[in-house]
Amino acid sequence: MTGSNQVPYLLRAARGEVLDRPPVWMMRQAGRYMKAYRDLRDKYPSFRERSEIPEVAIEVSLQPWRAFQPDGVILFSDIVTPLPGMGIDMDIAEGKGPIIADPIRTQAQVDALRPLEPEESLPFIKPILQTLRQEVGNQSTVLGFVGAPWTLAAYAVEGKGSKDYSIIKNMAFSDPTVLHQFLSKIADSIATYVRYQIDCGAQVVQLFDSWAGQLSPKDYDTFALPYQQQVVRQVRETHPDTPLILLVSGSAGVLERMGKSGVDIVTVDWSVDMADARKRLGPDMKVQGNLDPGVLFGSKAFIRDRILDTIQKAGNRGHILNLGHGVLPNTPEENVAYFFETAKQADQLLATCA
Repeated sequence: MTGSNQVPYLLRAARGEVLDRPPVWMMRQAGRYMKAYRDLRDKYPSFRERSEIPEVAIEVSLQPWRAFQPDGVILFSDIVTPLPGMGIDMDIAEGKGPIIADPIRTQAQVDALRPLEPEESLPFIKPILQTLRQEVGNQSTVLGFVGAPWTLAAYAVEGKGSKDYSIIKNMAFSDPTVLHQFLSKIADSIATYVRYQIDCGAQVVQLFDSWAGQLSPKDYDTFALPYQQQVVRQVRETHPDTPLILLVSGSAGVLERMGKSGVDIVTVDWSVDMADARKRLGPDMKVQGNLDPGVLFGSKAFIRDRILDTIQKAGNRGHILNLGHGVLPNTPEENVAYFFETAKQADQLLATCA
């Protein structure tokens, strides 16, 4: 832990400062590719145990911090974690993801939902975030983690992950009234959850609208964007200075729309060239990303070239280096280490190339 009062590097980028190099962290950096995580998983086979027992979740969150010193340390959690607090029972099956026992399909089920009370239903969040802040001090930025309304609704309506989202799209396109009410209730609860995470120590919060990229641009404007905006608007009322990041998987077709959500930083995936993303989002929007996670299976020279290419295209203001999505399970740990080392030396490497 550091006693200094400096502002953490990632927070400086999120505020739009010009920096020598971009801050760097990795989505899913705590997880399956690390031997330390797999050893812990053997001891605690349930994902909910790993993410809801504070000392275990703290350990998992800190494993990559100890190994690689990333500029961001993210709360180890899952998109669906707040659903039980709203009255939607769920479990997380290893290798399969969330399973909702009684999927939300009717007006009566939506009416029966209750507002999220994080202090009561998510008592583990506060000790996890508070401890992470104490452990990393100002050497890193602690990130919160929430699902966005459309994606949470997709899980709750489908009952599990999906390839075609036919059940929620049936609801959206044939009887949208119930779905809109559901999305609004989720947005209120997620806004409460974001504010709670900030109060517990999160310095930046990332919203995962992972499945919103499955919507056409027109439908994104109807079922995803307004509820992202609802969350952001409510958070801004009480915590106007906390930077918010939005991630949408497969977002090439809705990139500009992501910028309209009100967030400070848009995560760009690898289907968009970073220079193009900068043009499309405009000079004021900050960006995160956008390396293909598969790059980390390449040679060190290949990894270095791709990192430097992204950094050059993103520029020296308002860019957080990251993968375009989570690190893949079989990624060699030494390549992850090299990713962080290279990112932290990027200013010297670029000067050498110039």
